[in-house]
Amino acid sequence: MEAARVYADALFRAAKEDGKLDAVRDQLAEFTDAVEQSHELQLFLFSPYFTSQEKIEGLRKAIDGIEPEMENFLELLIEKHRMPLIFRIRREFEDLWRKENKLLDVTVTSAIELDPAVLEEIGGEIEKQTGQAVQLESRVDDSILGGLVLQVGNMVLDASIRNRLEKLRKSIASAA
Repeated sequence: MEAARVYADALFRAAKEDGKLDAVRDQLAEFTDAVEQSHELQLFLFSPYFTSQEKIEGLRKAIDGIEPEMENFLELLIEKHRMPLIFRIRREFEDLWRKENKLLDVTVTSAIELDPAVLEEIGGEIEKQTGQAVQLESRVDDSILGGLVLQVGNMVLDASIRNRLEKLRKSIASAA
């Protein structure tokens, strides 16, 4: 198992056990966003020129009011020189959180803006079929010409006109 997954799993279990899953998720997101947006913070946390103790002291000054599970976790990453994994850990934690909350990411791509009622109907049908709550995102891509491209989790259903035309072109090319 990849190190980021192991760390994310450990943080997830600790937060769940203490009933602080959502708070830790929010704080992990806030922390990784801050690190991602600050080159100075990256240099400080990822650099071998600062000792673990210096990093921990700097971290404690910067993260006042954070959950103890999160603080301990970040200190552990510093001590084990694993702080550069923080972005992958966040992605793994998010996956675990979605599974725990039975959330399914669904993206509907269409050539034109869809009516909110149609989107709601699509989301409702997917929820009924999967038994999971749907987190729906709608995108417009005029290059698909018409129809829909539906991404449910990691499965893609391409019912776009562009896709149908491409299949027809391949069929004609192979027949010739």
